[in-house]
This record gives sequence, structure tokens and C-alpha cells, in this order.
Amino acid sequence: MSEKKLNYEYCDKLVRDFEEVVKQPIVSKSSVYYTGVDLGTACVVLAVLDENYKPVAGAYRYADVVRDGMVVDYIGAIKIVRELKQELEEKLGAELIYGAAAIPPGTDALDSGAVKNVVQAAGFELTNLLDEPTAANKALKIQNGAVVDIGGGTTGISILKNGKVVYIADEPTGGTHFSLVVSGAYRMSFQEAEIYKRDSKNHKELLPVLKPVIEKIASIINQHIKDHDVDEISLVGGTCCLTGIEEIIEKKTGIFTHKPKNPMFVTPLGIALSCTKEIIE
Repeated sequence: MSEKKLNYEYCDKLVRDFEEVVKQPIVSKSSVYYTGVDLGTACVVLAVLDENYKPVAGAYRYADVVRDGMVVDYIGAIKIVRELKQELEEKLGAELIYGAAAIPPGTDALDSGAVKNVVQAAGFELTNLLDEPTAANKALKIQNGAVVDIGGGTTGISILKNGKVVYIADEPTGGTHFSLVVSGAYRMSFQEAEIYKRDSKNHKELLPVLKPVIEKIASIINQHIKDHDVDEISLVGGTCCLTGIEEIIEKKTGIFTHKPKNPMFVTPLGIALSCTKEIIE
């Protein structure tokens, strides 16, 4: 079995296991819990791993506290993270102390302080803060290629060589733009469009409508990888849940494009895998 195939199986199993514990947490006597906090534009996700870095619990909530990768509702973000933390602590019968978080690539000077403060104000000891595509690769385990994290507001790109990140970029285009197109095409409110596009039953019908935006994302990817030897693209982020998005991107880039099972959960799981007991100031 190829190394790539094994990596895909590892990531897909991790996501499958996480989906199960979101529904039914595993209450065990772990000596420590590691939590990944993903403050997404459309959704806030908490992923909890045990001492062996195995999924034991998780929760998520659709929210509007982040826009284009930036925290715009600081108090609201703290409230949601705190509530999800308390909900999971009650289910596990244990305190969640250590947390890690991530930010869009290249935004550390702008927003890393806000994300850090949200996580700490919600009651976590922050142990790691990394960029989103790099975090996702903790679950994907790509050695050579590009990780493309298509979130609500932005598309983040990390290029890896021999397992090390050699280039990162972030561009404004993502799921928000999908919703705006759906809203205009179907004459529905933005919020209605958000809900409509999340329903997989609508994806086949929506794909041709959204194709121009997907092709724009593909052109952004092309622009950033053109000076690098990239032979594989992995898509993560909630926007990638759109059925068929990977086929359009592969066709436009001419590069093999892989989408893991439920790409919305890959980054939060990667963040949790990056969590330690070493508190950062």
C-alpha cells in the first residue's frame, strides 16, 4: 500500500472516530486531555483527544464571530468557546485545561493576539498557536504537496517539502462568497443561502452555479504554487464539504486533488494533535 493511501486512511479514520465521539463521547480516565479550538468563519469546533491523542469528545456550533479569518465579535467568540468547553467537560466528567488554536496563514501580526485571548479567556491554558493549513497537515501527514484550507472567508495555502512548510499564503475567497452567489441566484437571504448550501442534497444542483467561484479558488491555488514543485493538493475546511469541488479544482490546476472524509473536521483535529502541556505566554 502506498504511503499516500496510508496517510488518507489515517486521516479518514481520525475523522470517522471524531464524528462518533461528537455523538457519543468516550468517558475514560485519561491523565490529560488535549483540545483543538478552531475559530472558523462559519463554525466554531472543539476537538478533544486523550493522553494517546485519540478522539474522545467534540462539539461545534455555527456562528458569526469571525469574518475573513479575523475575530469580529470578541465577546461572542469567548462565550461560544466557553460554553462548548463546559458542555464537553460535563460529558467527560473532567476539566479541559490545555488548548491549542490556529489562525489563517500570514495573519499572525494582525489577529494571533485576538485568537490567543479568546482561547485563554474561555478558560484554556494555550499551548500552541499555528497556521491553519499547517495544523491540518498534522492529520493529513503530507510530506510533499499543498494543503489548501478553504474556510468561510479565506483560502489558506501551505506548501510542504519533506514534511516541512516552505511557503504559506492566504487569500480572500471562500464559503462566504459561495453563500453570496447562492443568495443572488436563488433570491434568498444570506442566512438562508448558508443553510441551503450546507445540505448535501442540494450540492449537485449548486455545483454549476458555484463553478465560477471554485475556478477562482483554483486560480488562486495556481498562482501560489506555480514556483513550487507540487504534485498533490489536499483540500480541507468546511467549504470543501461541497460535493464535487475537488474535481473542478483538479481539472483547473491539472494536479491530483484529494479531499478527506468530512474536511470540516481535519483542521480542528490537526490543532488538537498539536496541543501539548507546554503553556505559551
